[in-house]
Amino acid sequence: MTNTTLSAISDGFAALVEAAAPSVVQVQGGRRSASGVVFAEDAILTTVRALAREEGLRVRRHDGETLDAELAGWDPATRIAVLRVNGLGVTPAQPSAIPPRVGHLAIAMARSWSNAVTASAGIIAVIGGPLATGRRRSIEQVLRTTAPMHDGFAGGAFVDTSGRVAGITTAGAIRGLGVVIPAPIAWRAASDVQAHGTPRRGYFGIAGQPVELSERQRGGGPRDRGLLVVAVTAGGPADAAGVLLGDVLIEVDGRPVSAPEELLDLLSADRIGRTARATVLRGGASQELTITVAERPA
Repeated sequence: MTNTTLSAISDGFAALVEAAAPSVVQVQGGRRSASGVVFAEDAILTTVRALAREEGLRVRRHDGETLDAELAGWDPATRIAVLRVNGLGVTPAQPSAIPPRVGHLAIAMARSWSNAVTASAGIIAVIGGPLATGRRRSIEQVLRTTAPMHDGFAGGAFVDTSGRVAGITTAGAIRGLGVVIPAPIAWRAASDVQAHGTPRRGYFGIAGQPVELSERQRGGGPRDRGLLVVAVTAGGPADAAGVLLGDVLIEVDGRPVSAPEELLDLLSADRIGRTARATVLRGGASQELTITVAERPA
């Protein structure tokens, strides 16, 4: 590789950082500053880790001007938070249209304590998930990168070679690799929070507990685990579809269900109002029920 080629690659990376820099802001929400990404007009996408309080929040633009910010809400599963900032006046970042692949180059971008741009290059080393983020909560997919990151990168941008945002950096790490929330997941969570204040979730109206199934209980089926229905909300979606106490839910739209958190993960906001095919075991026989997914009550 010639010096000319290396210089071209280096200049290309510098140009990507320069172009993306205005959409990466400093978030003043804790003892140490963190970062955020402009994702819509007068709205900042960041992570809960960047916030140590809900009041007195401020955002510092790329030109140094500091503006008051208000917490619009946050998503407990992804830990994505949205800040409202009146008069922000910054062109929103665009999520990448390129599906991430292991080996792709990308640049983690943040704002330092002095508001200078901080950049760290690396590759996407692992694409995995789901990643548990709390009881019955998880992110369905995360990226892990070799790009080194410190606390100031929490809420920053992970920019791919197209110059668009491939994900939101968390400043967390798993086995030495930085964790990034993919842009489609982050944008979806932030859009829900911006529209509703809290994320919308689907709802069946059942309570269940994990159960192991004997070969006789399986009725010849392949699933050896399921979710035993121990409560059905009267008038709820599952009740209307004919789900009974003692049924064992084993699949929703062909995907296995063996724990309450797996069902919660399947009932995402985009399923609200749509029907789902639920496969249950009743008396050793498999039955398929159609359940219309409702919105989980506040």
